[in-house]
Formats: sequence, C-alpha cells, structure tokens
Amino acid sequence: MRVEIWSDIACPWCYIGKARFEKGLAAFAHRNDVEVVHRSFELDPARAKHDTAPVVEMLAKKYGRTREEAQAMEEHVASNARSEGLEYRTEGRDHGNTFDIHRLLHLAKARGRQDELLTLAYRANFAEERSVFDQEVLVSLAVEAGLDEPEVRRVLEDGTAYADEVRADEREAAELGATGVPFFVFDRTYGVSGGQPAELFTQALEQAWQGRKVTAAAAGNADTCDADGACEVPAAAVEG
Repeated sequence: MRVEIWSDIACPWCYIGKARFEKGLAAFAHRNDVEVVHRSFELDPARAKHDTAPVVEMLAKKYGRTREEAQAMEEHVASNARSEGLEYRTEGRDHGNTFDIHRLLHLAKARGRQDELLTLAYRANFAEERSVFDQEVLVSLAVEAGLDEPEVRRVLEDGTAYADEVRADEREAAELGATGVPFFVFDRTYGVSGGQPAELFTQALEQAWQGRKVTAAAAGNADTCDADGACEVPAAAVEG
C-alpha cells in the first residue's frame, strides 16, 4: 500500500503531521507493507528565491494581527509540536521560497534518502539555528542525509534539475483538490487533510487496507498551512 504526503518544509503542521502519521503508522499491523512517498507543495511559490522574512512578521501581515498576536499563534503551534516530542523555536525563524528544497528532496528520492533529508530539513527549520533558505545549509543537510555533495551542488546550480518533478507533484495536488498541507492520500482511496491525531491515521491506514473507497478531509482544513503561505490556528489561540 502506498501513502503519498503532500507537504512543504515551511509548514509547521506538516512537521507535526509527519510525527503524528509516523505514530499512527507504527500502530498499524501491516506497517511493513506501506510505502511512504513525500510529494511537493509550495506554500509561497511567488516569493523570490532570496526574499525571506521573519515568520512572525509574515503571520502578522497575512492575518492582519499585531506582532504579539502573531507570536501567540506561533506559541500555539509550538505547544502542539512539543506535545509530540518535537522541538520548536518560536523566535528567529524565517519564511521564504522552498522550491530548491523540493528539488533536492526529489534528488534524495531518486537516491533512496528522501525521508532522511526531509527529517533533517524539518529539524533545521523548526528546532535548530539553521536557515533552510541558505544554500550552504541545504548542501550540509543533504550531505548529512547521505547525498553526494558535488551532485547536490550541481542540482542547486541548475535551476531546471528536478523542476519538472516538483511541478508535476503540484499539478497533481491541485487535481486532487488539495488547497493546503499536509495532505495525505492512502492508496488513492482515502484522503486526510491536516495534522490529525495519530489514531486517525491508523484508522485511515486500516480502511485503505480493507479497500474501502472513502474520502475524508478535516473540516475547514484545520491544522493545515494554506497555499498563501500561512498556517491556520484557532482564533482562541491568539485571543486568549
């Protein structure tokens, strides 16, 4: 059985959702028969390559909030991450264009190291003092994941390398109706939107395994990051 996960490294709910999905998968009796494929989805594709901005500033502008309210939004997401055993920095993170990261993830997929690179990139972006929008950081992460440094540099220098693969993933997401991430598709029969609880992922795996043709999406795409580059949180998180 194949599980496809559309996500973006800039999306905190994707970071959290990956951890929750892996817990759900661990509880699934047929977990050894599941192939997981990570697919590309850019939250902010129109942003210029070197145009980065602090996350809190981006959230305040997107939602028309004060800086304090935007910071509270980050704290809410951080609380969810920490409840899953994930580290999460609420200060000093940047938001930017992730196209090069997606291209490297396709290289990593071709070399059998996709999950390793994705895990390292999430950790660098959300837990560590390393900007994934810096080319040298990307090279370092890719090498740490087991990729060949000269090949990594060639891909980064050639803006067309794996670009078609990224665009194909994004077209497919649109065809499937995905407007935010994370978006999980189980054997092309069952869809789940958002960083849902681990138990729901186990249930989805079981239903897909049984061959039920069902579609399930979280109401309002809660706990997702949208295609405008922002991440949805309950209003109470910024008003309380």
